[in-house]
Amino acid sequence: MAESMICGLIGTGIGRSLTPPMHEREGAAQGLHYLYRTIDLDARQLTVDDLARLVNTAADLGFRGLNITHPCKQLVIALLDELSEDASRLGAVNTVLFDGAKKIGHNTDWSGFGRNFDIGLAGASTGSVVQIGAGGAGAAVAYAVAKRGAGHLTVIDADLARATELAKAMASLFPAVDFEAGTPSDLERSLAAADGVVHATPTGMAAHPGTAFDPGLLRPQMWVAEVVYRPAETELLTAAAALGCRTLSGTGMAVHQAADAFEIFTGLEADTERMIAHMQELIAFEDATTSAGALT
Repeated sequence: MAESMICGLIGTGIGRSLTPPMHEREGAAQGLHYLYRTIDLDARQLTVDDLARLVNTAADLGFRGLNITHPCKQLVIALLDELSEDASRLGAVNTVLFDGAKKIGHNTDWSGFGRNFDIGLAGASTGSVVQIGAGGAGAAVAYAVAKRGAGHLTVIDADLARATELAKAMASLFPAVDFEAGTPSDLERSLAAADGVVHATPTGMAAHPGTAFDPGLLRPQMWVAEVVYRPAETELLTAAAALGCRTLSGTGMAVHQAADAFEIFTGLEADTERMIAHMQELIAFEDATTSAGALT
């Protein structure tokens, strides 16, 4: 009989998350009876004040673990017994493993971006990098870039205080890296000397079309990495590719962070190529469904 396992995802506005089907399909392929449940705070009319009860109930009911997303990645830390080194340094948890009586926090956002970068932009220089966006995934992305030997990393955000806070936090973790904070008015100067740029804002998502900056500021020699994964090819990536830049879709980050969490939960190595193919199927199905709905 296949081993049974149940995991879940806690956050707000996650009803359409592709994480559950990705985990369940990979679990089935590995011979597990693997269930993955979505616990959407909005849909259940709950708030972050219910987080402790939800985490403890999941542990009591025999869940193997939980993925944690906005707005709970920092709040969940107080509920845990241990943190991985990277989760501790980042001050954010997106994966909780229930190991006996212990609740152990991990962060696979940074490792997911890093693995995607290593595969999709192999050999790319990180001497000088510009990151656009200091919220949400900003810390994890900056952490991953710094771990890959960045010499200089400029964090750009419309909120200078937020960019400055992130730059200072990363500088304390990576003293060998030169961190700088700026606003969109600094982009032209920063991009002129950059080897690559990471886009880490919601702009480009289906609900937020467009680009966060003028792609005309890019040079063909640069690489461009995206965090947005739906659509897989954002307007920014399309424009960058047309200029001759190497590009990296955010789809890989979404898959690799899920694969890393899957491995933490199950102890099994995920087949990332199979998971990427499945993710592409899911996105294509959603796009087709959305288009059909728009026509009726």
